Amino acid sequence: MGRWPPGLTSSPQTLAAGPPFARLSGTESSPAVNMSVTLHTSHGELKIEVFCETVPKAAENFLALCASGQYDGCLFHRNIKGFMIQTGDPTGTGKGGQSIWGRPFPDEVRGTLKFNQRGIVAMANSGPDTNKSQFFITYAKQSHLDTKYSIFGRVIDGTDTTLDAMEKVPVNDKMRPLQPIKIERVEIHANPIAEKQA
Repeated sequence: MGRWPPGLTSSPQTLAAGPPFARLSGTESSPAVNMSVTLHTSHGELKIEVFCETVPKAAENFLALCASGQYDGCLFHRNIKGFMIQTGDPTGTGKGGQSIWGRPFPDEVRGTLKFNQRGIVAMANSGPDTNKSQFFITYAKQSHLDTKYSIFGRVIDGTDTTLDAMEKVPVNDKMRPLQPIKIERVEIHANPIAEKQA
């Protein structure tokens, strides 16, 4: 069994993401270190700051999956009150998903990034260097996860509303929500990585 939160299957579907960050909407301002996206979910909006410079691979993967629509319609398939909520598997089973490179990518663990508050966003995995498309958002400080998962963002708007609503959704004995919680669409507000590549 993989490290918690449980990770991904060894036979994921391959994504046809196309060129990362192609023609994204956003600001025309100069590149910044971080940027943000909004997950428009069935339970409200979550605005996430993405740490583009600190964890470039995880950020590139997440942003490209957002831009290609791979997260649109994704269910939050695991919900553990007081711990975290997990999504990013297009199959909705918790066993699917793939990175933009068609294979797992290495961890980007940084000593400066900690699970020290509610709303930390990180890659889910099944062991070292097995990051694909699934990610989770913490409901509280989770120090025991430090150095085990690649943190790539944090919720900057929606922790007191949307995240609260998600945490209250009842689950079955496998921690699967009894009422569907899903990402309806993702809005990208700025994309410094794409601007640097242009």
